[in-house]
Parts: sequence; C-alpha cells; structure tokens
Amino acid sequence: MAVFVDNMKAKFGRMVMCHMLADSREELDAMADRIGVARRWIQYPGTPKEHYDVSMSARAKAVAAGAVEIDMRDAAQMVAARRKAKQEEVRA
Repeated sequence: MAVFVDNMKAKFGRMVMCHMLADSREELDAMADRIGVARRWIQYPGTPKEHYDVSMSARAKAVAAGAVEIDMRDAAQMVAARRKAKQEEVRA
C-alpha cells in the first residue's frame, strides 16, 4: 500500500498543482491529514479517479512523509486499472 504524487504542473491561480493518489482512501486521507490538506478538497470521491490536487509545497511534504513520486502516465495507468477492476467487480 502506498501514496503517490505525480509530476503534473497545472496552474491554479498563483499556485501550481499536482495529483496525490493512493492504493486506498484511508491512506489517501491519512496523508492529506499529515501534510495539512483539508479532506473537503478530495476530487471524485468514491470513484476510480479519487485523488487530491495538491500544491508543490504539499507535494514536497508528501514526498518527505513517504509518498512515491510517479509521472502523469503512471497516474493515468493507475486510474485505468482501477476503472477496469471496478467494471469487473460490477460484472461479477
């Protein structure tokens, strides 16, 4: 189980943001709490796309706290794998 931060650099006002995602919602929320990201900022809760958008300073805190650095392609592959698993779960 792990928390991941990608290398996206999207502008949001004066901030630059990236994605933080995890193997589980519990891990994702625990890291958000640890680095000071409010849980209300969760994106797409309960879906395969579940993540937080975090600033570069929060990203640095997450990495210092053990988050694994990935690129955007890795993040997209993780979401695609989750979506596929969810579809297979629904079919079963």
